[in-house]
Amino acid sequence: MSTVIAVENLSKAYHLGQIGTGTFANDLKVWYARLRGRPNPLLKIGEKDHGNRDGEELWALRDVSFNVGQGEVLGIIGRNGAGKSTLLKILSRVTAPTSGRVKVKGRIASLLEVGTGFHPELTGRENIYLNGAILGMSKADIARRFNEIIGFAGVEKFIDTPVKRYSSGMYVRLAFAVAAHLEPEILVVDEVLAVGDAEFQRKCLGKMNDVAEQGRTVLLVSHNMLSIKALCKDSIWMDKGQIVKIGRSDQIVDEYLTQDSENIVQNLFDDSVTGDGTVRLLSYEISGDEDGAVHTNGKLKISISIESDNLIQYPACGIGFYSEKGALLSSINTVELGKSMPPIPSGRSKILISMDSVPYLPGRYVGSFWIMNPQRHIYANADRKLILTIDQSTVYGTSHIDDRWGSVYIPVSFSVGAI
Repeated sequence: MSTVIAVENLSKAYHLGQIGTGTFANDLKVWYARLRGRPNPLLKIGEKDHGNRDGEELWALRDVSFNVGQGEVLGIIGRNGAGKSTLLKILSRVTAPTSGRVKVKGRIASLLEVGTGFHPELTGRENIYLNGAILGMSKADIARRFNEIIGFAGVEKFIDTPVKRYSSGMYVRLAFAVAAHLEPEILVVDEVLAVGDAEFQRKCLGKMNDVAEQGRTVLLVSHNMLSIKALCKDSIWMDKGQIVKIGRSDQIVDEYLTQDSENIVQNLFDDSVTGDGTVRLLSYEISGDEDGAVHTNGKLKISISIESDNLIQYPACGIGFYSEKGALLSSINTVELGKSMPPIPSGRSKILISMDSVPYLPGRYVGSFWIMNPQRHIYANADRKLILTIDQSTVYGTSHIDDRWGSVYIPVSFSVGAI
């Protein structure tokens, strides 16, 4: 098997503290203020200037080396911030490395994020021809595959509509169809399975298998471990910009999930926790399903570390969740449930909260937690201090759900009956 991608000692550093406000006029204001030794004029009252950190470096990649053979389907896994997307951007020549080198044999088609490579003002038809031209294909070659592309994407009715009017699902379906059907030697895909309905995800997996069987190479970044196992013979596990391990996907995924569950990030409570001080809330940990994430209709476990000055013989606890916009979604406590809790011992211990079926749709939520006595005297109250992220799921037949769907999952069915 010949090598089509060779990565040697690849590193990428980003320099913090650079001015980047989004407009040239505001950049000039910040630059002039720095020149005169004055604070950032664009900061609101109470905000800290996190951008004034000249000289600091963030290494997104550190000495990464590996080879990919022709016809290989390679998975790349790791937590957010591990450097996976940065690696794909360098391979796709979107950004340049700080050091090291990459050798690529053949044309690369990349799907790095929703709409990458599409011009929003052009129609779907025009973008197909544009992407084909970028890959060096003739107009006749593109025309020969055109119907197959739009049929795979399911956008026949909207092919002459500007893609800026497409939903995110339509956008990514067309982008994947273009990348996969225009026959590049190397297909680079970053989380395409995170957007699109279940049927489209199955079509993507099948198409990537077809691409590999034709002797072409696929690099796939995904948080869906089942897809990685099913599609990729080998995988790379990355963490903090470095390669932890390369090997068979079954083994790599199992080790990654085991390590990930053993190293759940601890979230510390700050000094704004209220109460009489009898109990101090120290930190909390959140875990979910087998892949480590929390999903709609899936499991949720919250472990809260506390420290108590005294034995509390009859404690009670409550928890509530809010949308990111502040709307209360649900709230409950052990008093209302009519359930008693074991005594809280003096010293350090943990409060364990579990939910068998999470009712919230994908998104970010904040939670409150409090410890009280049955008469509702508050020992400790963390008001909206818990951060809960619900990952995308397929409960409504599509894995891309945004705030237009609301916040709560409704298990409902519809039918038509005679009058």
